[in-house]
Amino acid sequence: MKQASHSPDLTRLSRHIPRTPSIGSTTVTDEDHVHLSFGFAAPELFPLATLEQAAGEAIRTHGREALQYSGAPGPDDIVKWIEQRAHHNGLDVDSAHVLVTYGATQGLSLAAQLLLEPEDEVWTEAPTFFSALQAFRLSGAVIRAFPLEADGLNVELLEQALQEARATERPLPKLLYTMPTYHNPGGVTLSVAKRHRLIELAREYHFYVLEDDAYGELNFTGQPWPTLYSLAPERVIYLNTFSKIIAPGLRLGWMIAHPELIQRLRILMLGGSTGVFTQEIVAALLQNIDMNEHLERLRTHYRQQRDVMAAAIDRHLGDAVRYVLPEGGFFLWISFREVIDTTELQQRAFTYGVSIVDGRSFYPQRDVGHQLRLCFSYCNSEQIEKGIARLARAYTDYVAEQEAVQLNTLEYHNRV
Repeated sequence: MKQASHSPDLTRLSRHIPRTPSIGSTTVTDEDHVHLSFGFAAPELFPLATLEQAAGEAIRTHGREALQYSGAPGPDDIVKWIEQRAHHNGLDVDSAHVLVTYGATQGLSLAAQLLLEPEDEVWTEAPTFFSALQAFRLSGAVIRAFPLEADGLNVELLEQALQEARATERPLPKLLYTMPTYHNPGGVTLSVAKRHRLIELAREYHFYVLEDDAYGELNFTGQPWPTLYSLAPERVIYLNTFSKIIAPGLRLGWMIAHPELIQRLRILMLGGSTGVFTQEIVAALLQNIDMNEHLERLRTHYRQQRDVMAAAIDRHLGDAVRYVLPEGGFFLWISFREVIDTTELQQRAFTYGVSIVDGRSFYPQRDVGHQLRLCFSYCNSEQIEKGIARLARAYTDYVAEQEAVQLNTLEYHNRV
């Protein structure tokens, strides 16, 4: 006899859980489908041989300790490596400033838990990383967004909003979230002058800055960018990750902040340590890899893929779109010159065999409909060319269909 199915009582769920779909990925298994939506690292760049060696070393050398709750030497070695890399990048930190997390996204969640209460103001860029928006929504915060320019966040508009809020006694932000270097999805980088002004505003108006530096090591030009943390360690919580420079499946990232904040963040982790066995493997890997050489390999590859995508866009879409050529990272953000519905375009492009991410996903109110994000890191050159050609065909057919609808509507009104 078939048992009756039982549905969960959804009325008992927290009201803070948003009903939003998974973004940036599909379940398509067709080998010919092109995934320009995936914000993934290139799998051919994963240091598999070194990881295999590191995993064996972790088992042979520290296996029984590494598989316990507290782990073996690996977690301490990871913190030491983060300290050294921070010093290399101009950050003055020691182990008391560092917290290892399950990727940078856990850092986002922890920072939101630490700083935000319902109805607090959190200000972001527009567009911004959709997982950050999710973290802030879950906290019950009020999200206000400010536009990106070719050189990053429009700090002038931000300053005006701060002045107006103070003058009218409206709430000031408790937190500002930014990805200043090789922005996801915008691809732009905050200028040095704007970085300094943003920090001045944070100090004057007493808000924290959550700096997401997930792509900072993927620098295509060699021009260094000062982190916001290096400018104001008392005002900035810094996030980074191994996902973009080793492999995302490791789920290891880190936070750097004032030791008093780190102590409170540890409490939010409920006393647990982050994947201690994974840390043991990564620690062994870091001892056996020339990181500067590895990073240069990544940069060369991703720079080439960016150029392939930009050339394909210029060739297939031409004057229909505009974009800022990113100087690092994974993403190219395009804006159509005419007003179109990129949600519909995303659906049409999918049927043509290419996945993209509708720009609305990166806005708090999902109210901007003529932009989309493309990722050049995951697909090879042939796939990128094929995907952009398919996107262009979907766009051309979409525009022709819309023009036909408008013409038919005009003819109908003329007749009546």
